[in-house]
Amino acid sequence: MSKRFSSLLASSVNEVVFVTAIDNQRTGIISAITAFFIWGTAPLYFKWVADVPAPEVLVHRIIWSVVLLLPLLCFTRQLRSTFKLLKNRRLFSGLLLSSALAALNWLTFIWAIANEKVLETSLGYFINPLTTLLLGYLFLAERLSKRQYFAVCLAIAGVAIELLSLGKLPLVALILSSSFSVYTLVRKKLQVPAMPGLFIETLLMLPIAASYFLYLTYTDTNYFHWQQFEHYKLVLAGAVTTIPLLFFAVAATRLPLSTIGFIQYISPTMTFLMAIWLFNEPFSLPRLICFCFIWLGLIIYSLDIKWHHSPAKYTEKA
Repeated sequence: MSKRFSSLLASSVNEVVFVTAIDNQRTGIISAITAFFIWGTAPLYFKWVADVPAPEVLVHRIIWSVVLLLPLLCFTRQLRSTFKLLKNRRLFSGLLLSSALAALNWLTFIWAIANEKVLETSLGYFINPLTTLLLGYLFLAERLSKRQYFAVCLAIAGVAIELLSLGKLPLVALILSSSFSVYTLVRKKLQVPAMPGLFIETLLMLPIAASYFLYLTYTDTNYFHWQQFEHYKLVLAGAVTTIPLLFFAVAATRLPLSTIGFIQYISPTMTFLMAIWLFNEPFSLPRLICFCFIWLGLIIYSLDIKWHHSPAKYTEKA
């Protein structure tokens, strides 16, 4: 009787664990898709505020992110632990560097959208997984498979083709991909949770942002005026920054990196299609060839990750 009861109990526990795992995976997938979909639609917002100088948009992105994140940290009871992180000199120095990289990435993206370089931002975020892979090899001693080496070489070839054909480097794409890759590297080494990390980064940017905002107000050269209701669209910059990150944080705790790696292509794909069909940006043959090299590299990279994380692979190793 006791054996039968134990067997029934074990079966019930296994079923609960299985159902919970499926629910966690479903929640993770929905959260990841939501995050990358919002990031994919971000150009629409920054086109909406394109009449505002990029540095001023960045100022509002920083200020309203702090305003939005502060109550969220209080609600999730992470505020005290977040401020404790500032006492750690290593973390403080690292987050100071990551905040500078985030500011560079944000400013470049805002400027590019306002100056009809949406297609180049898409190229940058398509390259990003491969530049991150290269940095992992150079600074984290992560080994690359032959397929991954080939994928990185294809990305380099794609950029070289654009340089040779158009006579110039895609600087926006390279700044976006390199700044975000180095940012990812720094955050990976620091191991700081997503929301507290973003709050500290924006908090470290806040003195410069607030000073610049006060300067613009004092010299009456700012776009934003409290009396003008239409100017409050800049307040949404905080939500555009924070909300997708919160969804991404949920996904990151529930999904393997290989799954997130596939889903992340939603964002640059949406940006790519918007640039061509909505914003009518020119898409020359050299740029098409450049994109084809990048896409081929990403396909090889993605298939390699899938192969390394497949259940059959683990079965072979066992």
